Order: sequence, then structure tokens, then C-alpha cells
Amino acid sequence: MSDQNTRQGRRQARMQESANNKKKSSGKPKRGLFKKIFMTLVVLLAVAIIAGGVTAGVIIAGAPDLDEEKLMLAQPIQIYDQDDELVSLLDTGERRINASYDELPDSLKDAIISVEDMRFYDHFGIDLRRLAGAVRANITEGFGAEGASTITQQLVKNLFLNQEKALTRKVQEQYLAIKLEQQYSKEQILTMYLNQVYLGRAGYGVKIAAESYFDKSLEELTIADSALLAGIPRRPSYYDPIQNPDNAESRRNLIIGLMEEQGKITAEEAEEARNTPIEDQINYQEAETTSPYAAYYSEILKELEENDEFTVNDIYNSGLKVYTSLDQSAQEHVENVLESDEYITNYPDNPDFQAGVTLIDTKTGQIKAIGSGRQQSDNRNDFNYATDINRQPGSTIKPILDYGPAIEYLQWSTAHILVDEPHEYTNGEPFSNYGGTYRGAMSMRQALSSSQNVPAVKALQEVGLDRAEPFAKQLLTLDKDEPFFESYALGGFDTGVSTKDMAGAYAAFGNGGTFTEPHTIRKIVFADDREIDLEPESVKAMEDYTAYMITDMLKTVVSSGTGQIANVPGVPVAGKTGTTNFTKDQRDKYNIPSSGSPDSWFAGYSTNYTAAVWTGFRDNSKGYYINRDNNENQIAQNIFKAVMQDVSTGIENPDFVKPDSVIERRVERGTEKLPSSGTPQSEIVTELFVRGAEPTQESETYEEEEEEEIEEIPSPTGLQASYEEAADQIIATWNYPDSDVDVTFDVQVTADGGSGQSIEVGSNQQAIFSAVEPGTTYQISVTAVSTEDSSLRSSPATTSVTVAGTEEDEEEEEEPVEEEPPEEEDQPEDTPDENNEGNPDENNGDNGEDAPENTPGDNEDGSGGNGNGNGNGNDNGNGNGNGNDNGNGNNGGGDSGNGNGNQDGGGNDDTGGGEDETPSEPEPDTPSDDETDE
Repeated sequence: MSDQNTRQGRRQARMQESANNKKKSSGKPKRGLFKKIFMTLVVLLAVAIIAGGVTAGVIIAGAPDLDEEKLMLAQPIQIYDQDDELVSLLDTGERRINASYDELPDSLKDAIISVEDMRFYDHFGIDLRRLAGAVRANITEGFGAEGASTITQQLVKNLFLNQEKALTRKVQEQYLAIKLEQQYSKEQILTMYLNQVYLGRAGYGVKIAAESYFDKSLEELTIADSALLAGIPRRPSYYDPIQNPDNAESRRNLIIGLMEEQGKITAEEAEEARNTPIEDQINYQEAETTSPYAAYYSEILKELEENDEFTVNDIYNSGLKVYTSLDQSAQEHVENVLESDEYITNYPDNPDFQAGVTLIDTKTGQIKAIGSGRQQSDNRNDFNYATDINRQPGSTIKPILDYGPAIEYLQWSTAHILVDEPHEYTNGEPFSNYGGTYRGAMSMRQALSSSQNVPAVKALQEVGLDRAEPFAKQLLTLDKDEPFFESYALGGFDTGVSTKDMAGAYAAFGNGGTFTEPHTIRKIVFADDREIDLEPESVKAMEDYTAYMITDMLKTVVSSGTGQIANVPGVPVAGKTGTTNFTKDQRDKYNIPSSGSPDSWFAGYSTNYTAAVWTGFRDNSKGYYINRDNNENQIAQNIFKAVMQDVSTGIENPDFVKPDSVIERRVERGTEKLPSSGTPQSEIVTELFVRGAEPTQESETYEEEEEEEIEEIPSPTGLQASYEEAADQIIATWNYPDSDVDVTFDVQVTADGGSGQSIEVGSNQQAIFSAVEPGTTYQISVTAVSTEDSSLRSSPATTSVTVAGTEEDEEEEEEPVEEEPPEEEDQPEDTPDENNEGNPDENNGDNGEDAPENTPGDNEDGSGGNGNGNGNGNDNGNGNGNGNDNGNGNNGGGDSGNGNGNQDGGGNDDTGGGEDETPSEPEPDTPSDDETDE
């Protein structure tokens, strides 16, 4: 029993042990599974972290750099005119004007921060609280349901990233935001954001938006204005205050509420802002979509690009403030003169006919206006006929290269005698005046006034190219290494010049010999308020006696020489015509008549303004030409007059002041000798001498005046003329200042296209002219003459009056032009004979195109012309006038000759003129000067 019990007990014990072992074995696997699961999760998390880190690293590695130039925020050049008025923005792709942090009003900063990033000043680039909320929204509502971008993130996204809602872009955005916060202050970041944010139709940045939407500066913005601007960036079109004012007002009020909640404004301020009608806020200013003065702006950009102080990024992206010399009124007038028929009625009916004008300030060289062609363009890259074209200057070069150096280095007087006769260049090649005729001995004043070729070349030869060339190159923008040749004396340049070049050179004569490079920019102000003065330094280009004596002779050109059309009543003007020539091959190829020329110039100046005008065709290979038979050669003068008359109105226009280095002397006409006792006063003229080089041997009659300068006679003032239709008369009146000299008045009345007439008025200050023709313009000149010494004469006062004509009259006037005999085409109109007794065969002008109209003859014998033709006086070359003043036939004082440049040289195809085959000498077959040129 006991054994059985024992066995049974042992069995039960084993069974119990077995059961216990089963329990133990069943518990071990459960604990191992949990461990495995845990370890697996740990591994997966580690892998995820590592993979995420690697992925993030790869994404961050692909992030762009924080480009400082992009952070500068590209903005257009700001153009200011001569009165410091903002004229235009030269758009560089984004319409923007950057503001500084100090310019930003608190209301605007508070409005933007309240709606875009309320913890802007507390985070490090990422707002973690806002990010957590966005993550929850994106998990529950889908990716992209809510954003958490801070102002810093929006800035880097707009400047460096695209707008795609992708994880890669978001990671890069956060990385760059943190990096940006490390490099820049909160103030800098907020300023950059407000300058780059897009604000709909107004453009980029709050500064230009304030001006566009409200016509206000930033400091003038109200709370309501600031809230309105702050609401636009979220959806610029939807919240456009012009197109959708209700939406914009609702958004504005929401932001006002946020500003109140966050303690930025008081409840009273919020209520006032909410109650402001949006229509009371808006004063929208339409942005300019074109450049109104494109030609002028192109010159500004050219000056900036040629200045080594500025990089391309400075010019086109940094928002430079460019203070220019632009005269908006003058610019608009110049464009109107060129584009319309209001001022010039005989523009050729050819769309290829062009004109270029540069108007500058005589004293400063500042460019006031640019006329870039007959059809002005809004495209700044279009060809500019004022500054881009380079053409041979014709006789406009003579004061610069020939007579200026002669006065400067040889101290020639204006009475210096030059013999107009058959002559040769130094290399033996002959050349001639137009028509192959010559006028004998003549003064330098007469030679320049009538624009003869031979005296001009002789002047250059006597002074020498070694001195004349550097004299000219300091006045003109030419290649300093380009050699000059004798044919250049007549304008036969290889490379040519622009109206800008010629205006700068002529201004130096009007400014007492001081040259200032023509320029558009006065100063530059950078975005950081750094300022650079860009006014070029003026240089002494010549002695004051040279400048004044050239000026005085050029005044004669305008008053009685080839430039009379350019005369501006009441304004002392000096100037010179110029016409160029076609080569013989060109004339033969295109059947161009002798009256046709490729280019016509006029350059002139007053004490206030200088203008140079070119007319012609851009492409001379088409056979187009300026036709002097239609007076097209006078268009340049007419343009000059229209421009100069406008800019001179309403201001004082003083005469040029004679320096102490210049002395006046009365001399016998045609000599440099002082008049001898008993010499008739009619043969005495007043000329200019360099002090110390004046004649000293005088007759007993004039001994007492040896050391005295000639007393100047004041000119008449206030000259006015009007046509009295009822009486069919022109009545002219004038005033005369108090003077110690008793005077009478010499009144000359000249009809366009007709001969001049003298009116004897004695000491009366009124003249009446009855023989008037309908549809005719009359030029009236009044000169004071000493009663004791008739050689003492004042400068003339001039004006003009037009007699209205009927249509029938105008039609009748056209007929005689068509019937003119061919042999008279090349004769200059109304030009007096100085030494040739009216013989029309003595015509020496440059094609005669620029011959003066209605100019009294210089020949004192009073004989009429004896050439061919059947008109009288100046028009047809015979002349039956007698006496000194009323014309002695036709002397052909024109501007253009028959071409003697360098056919074998480097002259351009337009006009010839240039180098000889041997570099040292020119070949004189096709110069393009006025005398030989026209």
C-alpha cells in the first residue's frame, strides 16, 4: 500500500512537474515575440531616421545658394529730368522701386506681420507652433491643406524656389529660411519681403504700390491703406482693389481686426479704418507701358555702360536714380518738329528721309533733347539718327578744322585776305569750287560766309595738319589715331560725325573756347544713397579770341550768308551750313542731278543753346537724294530755327561778349590796312583782330583813334511787325535805347524767294511796306547807323511776318518753279556778288544749295550782273540791281562745290573724300564739303 502510494505519489509529482514545465515553456516564446517586435521597430525607426536624414541631406544639398544679387531685388533705373522730377522707370522686367526700412510705416509692418506671420520677431525662420498645426491639418485633411510658411520662408520661396507644393521644395524652403535668419536681421528680412512681394497691377514692392493705388508716399499711408495693401499678396487678382473692390475691402477689414486683436492698434483706430470707404482710398495711377523719350534714354544707358564705375548689375538691377539734363518740353517740341508738318512743310514724300537733332546747353554741354528721326520710336534699341549715324560734315567742319586753327595759331584777323583761285592739294591734285569759278581776293569773313572751298583749304595748308588735326580732335569724338588729310578741310571724312559731335564742337565756340563733352547724366544716386557726380570736366580747347572771332563770322553766315534761313528773330545766333556730295559713279549709276545731295547740315548756337541738325537718308545705295530744287537742302536750317525759336522764348538771350583779347578796327574793304585819309566811307568795314596783332599804321585822319576801340552802336530793341489787311501794308515798329550817338535806321525788307528792298526812315522808329504779295513771308531787318560815321552800324534786329494768301495764289506761286530753265538750277537764290560784278559764272557755292537769300552784294561798284538768265538781281543770276545794298547779280555763295575729295582714298560711299593712296596726302576728287561738297 505504502509502496503503491509511494509510486502513485511519485507519478503525481512527475505529472505536476511536467505540468509546471509546460507552463514554463509556454511563457518563454511570448516574451521573445515582444522583444522581437520592439527591436524591429527600433531598427525600422533608425533606418527611417537615417533614410530621412540622408534624403533631407540630399534635398538640402540641392538647395540653391542665397545669391546676394537676388536679395538686392532687381529694380528699374529711375530717370529724373533737369528739374529733378521723376520722369520714368526704365523697366528691367519687374516694376519695382525698393524702400528702406526707415521708410516703412509702422502700420504697414504691423498689418503684414498680423496676417502673414504673427510670431515673426520670435522664431528663427520656422514657426514650430504653426508648423505643428499645419502637420495635423495635412494628415487629417490631405497634404497642402494648410501652410505654415513664415515671412522668411515666403521670401526665400519667392526669390530662390518655385511655387510647387512638394516636399522637396518645402524642405529646401525651411533650410534656406533658417540660413537666411542666421545671416540677416529681422529688419532686413522684413524690408526685403516688402520690396519683393507682388501686389497685382501695381507691380512689385509696397513703395510703388502706394504710389500706384493711392498716389501717396509710404509715410502718408493710413491704417486702412496699409491693411488694404497687406491683403493683396494672398490672391492679387481676387483682392485687386480696382477690379474687385468688395473683395479687397472684406480682406482689409479682416486684417484690421487681426491688428486690433494682436494689440497693434486701438479699438478706436480699428473702427475708423473699417469705416473708411474703399473708394475714398483709391486714387489709381496707371503705370507707363512705353518709354516716351526712348532716344534720350538710349543715350543715358550708353553713357552708363561706357562708364567703368558701373557693373551691368548696377545699371539694370540696382535701382539707380539717374539725374539727367532732360528738358521734357524741349524734347517733346523736337519730336513734334520732326514728326509733323506743323513746322516743316516740305519734308520729302519718302519714308526713308530722316533727320537727327541734338540740342545742348552751350555753357554746360548738357544734352537737353534728342531728335532720333522722323518717326520716333518707343524702343530704346532702335537706330538713333542723332547719335548713331556718322556722316561727312560738309562745310560745317570749316570753323573747326580750317579757320579756327588759323586764328588760334596764326592769329589771323577776320579781315585776313585769301585769294580764291585755281588751287591744288599738296600732292599736286587740283580741286575747285562748285562750278569751277573763283572770286579772287576776299576776306576770311567773306570766305566763310559764302562758304568757298579754296580759301578753306588754303587756311588748312597754311596752319598745317600737325596743328589743325589735334585742334579738331579735341572738339570732336574721333579716333585719336585716325590720320587727317587735306580733303578733310572740306568735310571729306572717312568715318564721319554725328549731330551730338557737332553740337559739342560748336558749343565750345559759343562758350568762350571751353569744351564740355555733351552728356545726359548729371549725377547718380545708389539705393544706399551713395552719390556720384558724372558731370564731365570742362577743358580749354582754344583761346577766347579764337572762339569769339569764329562766332562773329558765323553770325555773319546767319545774318547775310548761306545760313539766313536759320536766323531766329531777337536771338543772336551763329551757325554754319553744310552739304555733301555724291561721287561721280553714284551720280551716273542713279542718274542723280547736280541739284541732288546725300546730306544737309546746320550747326549753330546762341549763348544759351546749341543745336546740330542732320538731314538725309540712312541708305544712300538706293539713289535717294536731297533735292535743292525743292528747297530740301534748307530743311536742316528750318529745323534748327523751329527748335531754337521754341527754347529761346520767354528767356533772356544776351549777345556774345567780346573778350579783351579781341580788338575792333575799321579797315579798307578787301584789305587788312587801316583806311587812308580821304577813303570813301562806303569802302570801310569793321573787322576783328587779336589784340597785339592789329594794324598799327594809320593815316592822319584816324590818328587819334590809334589806341581806342571802336564805339559800339546799340541795336534796336522790341522790333515787331504785323500785316494790316485793310491797308494791305506791313507795319514795323521798334525802340531804341538812349545813346550818345545820333543814329538813323537802315530797314531791309526781304521776301522769301525774292530780292531785298531798303526803306528810308531816317530817325523814325517805324517803317511801312506796301508792296506785299499774298502767301509770302517777309524778313525785316533794322540796323542803327551813326549819322556822323556811316561805317558805325549796330547788329541788326530781325523779325518776320507772313501775309496770308489764297489757295489760288499758292497754286500760282508753284508754277514758275516748274518752268525754271535747267541752266539756272545750280545757281544759288538771292545771293549777292562780292567781287565778281554779278557774273553768275562766278558761283562757287557748294552746289549753291545753301546760298543766302536776299543778301546785299559786297561789290561796291554797284554794277548789275551780266550773266545769263532773264530775272533781276539775285534770283536768276543776271541782276539788274545797282548800288551796294540791293544786290549785284548772283555770286553763288552756296555751300556745296563740285566735289574734290579722294576717290582713291578712304572716303565713304556717300560723299567721297578721304585718304590718298599715299597716306600723307589726300586725293581731291570727291570732297564732301559745302563748297566743294554740295
